[in-house]
Parts: sequence; structure tokens; C-alpha cells
Amino acid sequence: MAEATWGDSGTPTIDWRMSAALENVPRGDDDLAEVTSLEGAVRAWLTLDPAHREAAVLTPERPILIDGASVPAFHGAGIYELAGRLPDTAARSA
Repeated sequence: MAEATWGDSGTPTIDWRMSAALENVPRGDDDLAEVTSLEGAVRAWLTLDPAHREAAVLTPERPILIDGASVPAFHGAGIYELAGRLPDTAARSA
């Protein structure tokens, strides 16, 4: 199975459409996992308050290779790092 990668080559190659679960965040009266695209999960994480951002766990469909390490799940600072690499939606819709 292929992994999404980024590193010294400059531009990251991340499949933002792969499935991902965003867990430990409020969904009504419960804390239920939301399964969506990786991009959707990261964007949803950006809307959370700081306490829920810190508690959230983002699990992509397959690990993402970062600096030679395969990362199967992201927390706090790791999700923030992914958020900094989100594709520009304005450029995609043009």
C-alpha cells in the first residue's frame, strides 16, 4: 500500500482525499469519530477550541511518511503541521 510522503524534495505529496477519522471531538452530546477526507478532517480540526484540538486524534486511511518515519496517527502539533500543508481550495476550484 502506498504512503503519502513529504520531505526535503519541497512539495509534499499527500492524498488529501484519502479517508481519515477525527476522534475525541464533540459531536452533539457525544465524542464520536468523524470519518471524512483527510483534508476535511484537518479543516474540521482547525475549527475546534484549543482544548478539543489538544485532545483530538487524526487517523488517516494509511500512514503518512514524514522525514523517513511512517506516521499512522496525528495529535495536536502533528495535526497543526498537516494544516500548514493544506491545499489552497481557491486554486483547486479555479
